[in-house]
Amino acid sequence: MAVITDGTAVLGLGDIGPAAGMPVMEGKCALFKEFADVDAFPLCIDSKDVDTIVQTIYLISKSFGGINLEDIAAPRCFEIERRLKEICDIPIFHDDQHGTAIVVAAALLNALKVTGKKMGKIKIVINGAGAAGIAIGSHLIDMGFGNVVMCDINGIICEGDEGLNPGQEAISHISNLEKEQGTLADALKGADVFIGVSRPNLVTREMVASMNKGIVFAMANPTPEIMPDEALAGGAAIVGTGRSDFPNQINNVLVFPGIFKGALSVRAKEITESMKQRASYAIAGMIPDEELSAQNIIASPLDKRVADVVAKAVADVAVAEGIARI
Repeated sequence: MAVITDGTAVLGLGDIGPAAGMPVMEGKCALFKEFADVDAFPLCIDSKDVDTIVQTIYLISKSFGGINLEDIAAPRCFEIERRLKEICDIPIFHDDQHGTAIVVAAALLNALKVTGKKMGKIKIVINGAGAAGIAIGSHLIDMGFGNVVMCDINGIICEGDEGLNPGQEAISHISNLEKEQGTLADALKGADVFIGVSRPNLVTREMVASMNKGIVFAMANPTPEIMPDEALAGGAAIVGTGRSDFPNQINNVLVFPGIFKGALSVRAKEITESMKQRASYAIAGMIPDEELSAQNIIASPLDKRVADVVAKAVADVAVAEGIARI
């Protein structure tokens, strides 16, 4: 398979260009090999033009069993993925979107068990309405977690707002069911869950205190939206971050190796919503109920058992949905 970027949204570094993005793509390929024994090749495209990127990937797609889009900035990434899925007959997967969404959902499934909060009855606030944030929101809504309220730099996103990009516009129709308006602080009042894929130090202890015994996933890297000790001091019931030096590291290395291993094993034509949902449940299931705790809601990113469990779940769905070719 291929790991492809235009270098416009490299983790923690931003728009550094395709050449500078190559070491990150090489690292991603190493993870595919290490965790799933999947051979992946890093490819960097020197263009920011959607038509050029789509055409380039399409023309080389017959050489691969799947395409992992990586570190492509929003909103361009939405159109690139959509168009490639329409014209390619192999899985197209933007990991920054869907890998992140799948692992967040897995962690949230277990967090609900620990806190006793009820699926379908919770209010979830997501700060950061880019590629990852919108994908997380869509995935959680599809899985029936509850009411999702999206926020960006301008505050709460509401249906009918002006200036939304296509991704934000699409999710505005299925989120913020109460039509709330205001700031992130307003959104967090009474919320059950905060998910941050935005910038450091945007959330205060007081904002966490205004939540309903909140589950806080502050995943900005390397500095989260709020540090775990501050969130816990504000009354958070569970805290997760994207970092390895705190409990509950929410890392999409738990997702992408297994997703592609499963899809490639049956030569699936695509990766469907059902496959993503099954992957979330499979990852969540790696922690037995009797071992769940506020400090242990998600498997370690170094747990090599996860990829095979995810791969089997994905392959089973592909066969059941009739999109497997072997």
